Amino acid sequence: MATEPAPISFARGAPSLDIIDVEGLRAAADRAFTNDPAGSFAYGTSVGYKPLRAWIADRHGVSEDQVLVTNGSMQADAFLFETLVSAGDTVVVERPSYDRTLLSLKGRAADLKAIPLQEDGVDVAAFTELVRANPVALAHLIPNFQNPAGYSLSGDKRRTLVELAREQNFTIFEDDPYVELRFSGEPQPTMLSLATGGEVVYASSFSKTVCPGIRVGYLVGDAELIAKIAKLATGTYISPNMVAQSIVNEFVRGGSFESSIETVKTALAERAQRLCAGLREHVPDAQFVEPEGGYFLWVNLPEGVDGDALFDAAAARGVQIVKGSDFLLDDSKNAIRLAYSGVTPDEIDEGARRLGEAYRSL
Repeated sequence: MATEPAPISFARGAPSLDIIDVEGLRAAADRAFTNDPAGSFAYGTSVGYKPLRAWIADRHGVSEDQVLVTNGSMQADAFLFETLVSAGDTVVVERPSYDRTLLSLKGRAADLKAIPLQEDGVDVAAFTELVRANPVALAHLIPNFQNPAGYSLSGDKRRTLVELAREQNFTIFEDDPYVELRFSGEPQPTMLSLATGGEVVYASSFSKTVCPGIRVGYLVGDAELIAKIAKLATGTYISPNMVAQSIVNEFVRGGSFESSIETVKTALAERAQRLCAGLREHVPDAQFVEPEGGYFLWVNLPEGVDGDALFDAAAARGVQIVKGSDFLLDDSKNAIRLAYSGVTPDEIDEGARRLGEAYRSL
């Protein structure tokens, strides 16, 4: 009886256990519980664990009343959409964009307008034309190592978009969970730091840098907006997870954060390079842009190739991928998303080989 090939997953955007600082987290938990048992173990308030909130405010150069710490950044997204998006509102998204964000906005009956993503970020000419022709409530942008495409928004485009938001009176939602994970190229300023009048609301997460299970994210925005969302959070859960947030606070203040990010970035750089090399060898038709950071590689295949069928053919060979069609509002199917963050270099080599086999079988 033939043995099943060991499963290899290019589906999960999360770091593998071997690159998570387990010891650093254990020590941070010990410090949190020793230094502040009362703050760690009691209900807090909906703004989050105050010392961590202060650290985030300091990092972004804003006042503490502009920060709300949530259970993961998806909770931050949900609160923001509930506050700013009503049924029928026009919301600009990138094409492709994160599937769960699209589902969340569809659930609010928003009128979604997808603007094509270029290698240096969203197509600003098409974006400008759209917002000058229609009133827009919100624009959702993932500026660094976009999920699913892996592309980043250039500095010039960031400045143009912030000016456009100011001029046309809409809010940019800068969804930035991958910002710390740059392993090559030049970092760009956040749109939040370029904004002058509350035209940008920013979200990020420690799930991608500390560990996925920690589920700590945050929002930074205009103090009035944050106060409104804090009220909504109180009604939803009284207080977020204080134990997780106090551990993150000790982790980021105790020096583990920087070393943990370096470990993750070094691993991601090698994994991205191995995946690109593997695809060039085994799927020569694949077109992609080598990532400068983050977790994801967006792979375009020739027109007429069915990425959904490739998903099934890969699964039959023990390889999990994500259909590109999940991230699109139209019916285009010739793309797939590969995450290289949760697989070892050897698994990447073998996964690329099997993917080539699956591709040829179509």
